[in-house]
This record gives sequence, C-alpha cells and structure tokens, in this order.
Amino acid sequence: MQASKKPQKYGFLLLPHYSMLSFSSAIETLHMANWVAGKSLYSFCTISHEKRETPSNTGVKTVSDYLTNEVPSDLDAIFVCGASSILKNESQTLEIWLQKQAKRQIELGGICTGSYLLAKAGVLDGYRATIHWRSLGNLRDEFLQTVVSNHLFEVDRDRYTCSGGTAAMDMMLFLIGKQHGMTLASTISEQFVCERIRTHEDPQRIPLQARIGTGQPKLIDAVQLMEANIQEPLSSDDIAHHVGVSRRHLERLFKSNLDTVPSRYYLELRLQHAKQLIIQTDKAITEIGSDCGFGSAPHFSTTYKGFFGVTPREERTKMHSNSAAPVQTDKKKRRLWKK
Repeated sequence: MQASKKPQKYGFLLLPHYSMLSFSSAIETLHMANWVAGKSLYSFCTISHEKRETPSNTGVKTVSDYLTNEVPSDLDAIFVCGASSILKNESQTLEIWLQKQAKRQIELGGICTGSYLLAKAGVLDGYRATIHWRSLGNLRDEFLQTVVSNHLFEVDRDRYTCSGGTAAMDMMLFLIGKQHGMTLASTISEQFVCERIRTHEDPQRIPLQARIGTGQPKLIDAVQLMEANIQEPLSSDDIAHHVGVSRRHLERLFKSNLDTVPSRYYLELRLQHAKQLIIQTDKAITEIGSDCGFGSAPHFSTTYKGFFGVTPREERTKMHSNSAAPVQTDKKKRRLWKK
C-alpha cells in the first residue's frame, strides 16, 4: 500500500445484526483522522442489501446511505461488517455483487465475521485473512483456499480483515499509518486513550494469560497443549512430561491458579469446543463428538448433558428455535434510553 495523496472513500456494507462495536471502532477512527489532521482525509458511507434499514446486534437500526445497486463507482474500499456469529444464509446476489467489486479492483475488507462472507464469495482465495476467534474453525474448515490466521487483523495486498471488536480500530490505525504516517496514527490512538496500537501479529485471544498473567508459563504451556489436542486428548502424565514438570506439580498449578484439576479443565475445553461446533456448524452430532475426543455418542451425550444441562441434540434444537424467534424490544428500556 502506497501513501495516499487523495481523500480515501470507504463504504461499509452492514449485514443484519452487525457488530455495533466493530463498526463504530472503524468509522470513529476515520472520523478522528480527519479531526486531528484538520482536513478531510477520509469519507465513508453505509451500504445495505435489499433493505435500506439494517438492525445491529444492539437493536439500533441504521438507515444506509445506499443499497448495493446504488453504490457510487468511486469508492476505494468496501468493508463488510458482520454479526458476532456468522450468518450462512446471505443471498447469492450479494456474493455476486462482491465478486463484481473485486473485478473492478475495489479493495475489500471484512470486519468481525464479515470475512466469512468474503471467503464464501471466493474473494479471499489465496489471501491471508482472519475472523473472530469463535469462527476461526469455520473459516479454516470451509475455505481451504484462504490462509487463516488467529491474528487481530490481516492486511494482505488489497484485502483487509480483522477479528472484530476494538481490533477494527487497530486495523484502521494501521491503514492510516501506512497512508499518512505513524505520527498521525499515534495521535489518534492517544485521543482514544488507547494504551498502544496493536499490530497484526498480536494474537486476538489469550484468555488464560489475561486471567493469571504471565507468571505461570508451565501452566500456560499445559493449557496450550490441551487446546491443540482436542480430538485426541493427552493424559495428564503426557502433558506433565511435555511441559517438564511432575504430574503432582501440574495438579498443584491447576488447583492453585484455576481451582480445578487438569482432567476437569481439559474436559471443559473439549465440551466448550463441542458446543461451538453444534451452534456454528451443520456437522453431525456424532462427528462433533468424535472431533472433541469422545469415543462414543452415548458417552458424549451423557457428558455434555451433565455439564450444560441439555443433550447435544437438544442444544441444536434450542439454537434453531431461538434463531427463528423474533427479537422483542423492551419498551420501558427504550424510553429510558431516549431520556
């Protein structure tokens, strides 16, 4: 990417139930770039498909500037703003529209799960890309031509993808830095009271380190081994051997820092991964059980129900019924918000 000499015009395609935080993080960063620079470096518009009004994940509705068939021809980039969970029922006409933008050499970006739609349209084939950590497995499993990373964001030639949330701000700061210099990007970061500008090499999720800090590297190594071996679980003895401690010492680490034992922690990891696959994929329940290290379907079903209170099949049925039910807005809360 070369330094920009003209104002950049960005379009934000809002998918139903798009992440409000991700979208706001992106456009607020561009707005602040103009404010700090004292001139118009960026302009942006909102885009929707078929219906002009699009609900966000918070219930706030955005009336878009353009429908997809009205979009001006002078946009430099289009960012697809996705929902917190991937939507697999987007229309084929929208995928075709994105393919046309790619052929016109419009730069394309995915924010949160917007990367999934880009991959589905085939415009991420041969590119590095990322997505929110909850959907990384979907992107890897379904789109083998896309090089998937777990980084906060990826910038690969004319494709920009980020994991969502405040990572959208980090990605925009990176683009601003490339186009107008890091001094401007750093000043914007300071205006947002942001501790530092995270790079694309930062991992998007290290939950254990966030909980216990970096003072227990052996424990972190043990958990990372568990996370990397979901389908074929390791024994506690094997884990202790790989991280270089005794089994008793490993058990003390888990008990003192996580108030559990290694086997229980490992089981919960596998069950949480199974729940994610049940909710976000169409895989058969028996296949999910096998993917998560359970030797038989009855064992998987019994263990799952003991932990979550429902069987895997009941979980999937509940998920489908919830997605079909309309979202009700609390009128009392809405009145309070208006005040």
